[in-house]
Amino acid sequence: MDWDKLRIFHAVADAGSLTHAGDTLHLSQSAVSRQVRALEESLNTTLFHRHARGLILTEQGELLFDATSAMIKRLDAAAARIRDSEEEVFGELRVTTTIGFGTLWLAPRLPHLYEKYPDLNIDLMLEEKVLDLPMREADVAIRMKEPSQADLIRKRLMSVHMRLYATPEYLAGRPAPEQLSDLTNHRLICQNQNSAQVSSGSNFVRNLLSHDIPSVLYVNNYFGVLQAVLHDLGIGVLPDYVTHDFPNLVRVMPEVESGDIPVFLAYPEELRQSKRIAAFRDFVQEEIIAHRKQLRDQGKL
Repeated sequence: MDWDKLRIFHAVADAGSLTHAGDTLHLSQSAVSRQVRALEESLNTTLFHRHARGLILTEQGELLFDATSAMIKRLDAAAARIRDSEEEVFGELRVTTTIGFGTLWLAPRLPHLYEKYPDLNIDLMLEEKVLDLPMREADVAIRMKEPSQADLIRKRLMSVHMRLYATPEYLAGRPAPEQLSDLTNHRLICQNQNSAQVSSGSNFVRNLLSHDIPSVLYVNNYFGVLQAVLHDLGIGVLPDYVTHDFPNLVRVMPEVESGDIPVFLAYPEELRQSKRIAAFRDFVQEEIIAHRKQLRDQGKL
């Protein structure tokens, strides 16, 4: 099959419109339409259902789109490896991690990375969904559990625990809880047990909610939990790494915390020689060392 026709078909399927695909490819709508029609004729099949609101892939079109998607991801991986053969660290690096870790720990430290590598462009993808690294949905991931895929290089970075925090202002107006049953006199701020989170965090919240807590604020990510805590709304369930950048938070019931949550950095085997990956990996490890040192100096380790 002609690669140009496949490339144009992929753009149309991705955009759902001949016009939008043409804009992306810098081709006229009629030129795009001719190429798609020629591809359909060569395959003796219909690839799109056409209607007033756009184009929808047929079953045959879905099969071909899956194939072209895999081809393009492989080409992107090859292009990345070629770029990484250069001596300098530059270009785009797609990093995926959770909303909480990305906003509260990683993003505030990125200026240190840009100072060292000003030509590096980070595409930071924050979501709870686990992206497929071998399929090139991202280049590198920081995950709150060990990756299960065999074709990934992984490195354990550190451990995290979920703990209880509040502001001094919130605690000034009411007695601080000394045991879990005392939470009945407070508002708990946490993620819903059914929201996407690691099992240790979910189990910790489930244990807290087993006590009779009349007022609960659910937020679907830890950045939102932190904002609610900072505005004196209650006692929040937060990862321990927030204490680095928010030292005024008071830890409530220091003996209460979740189980160990391992943090892993992972990337595809085929990017083993990537200088961008190596630069990012080294940066994260250096920041973790500095993070631990500061916690030790503060007596929090």
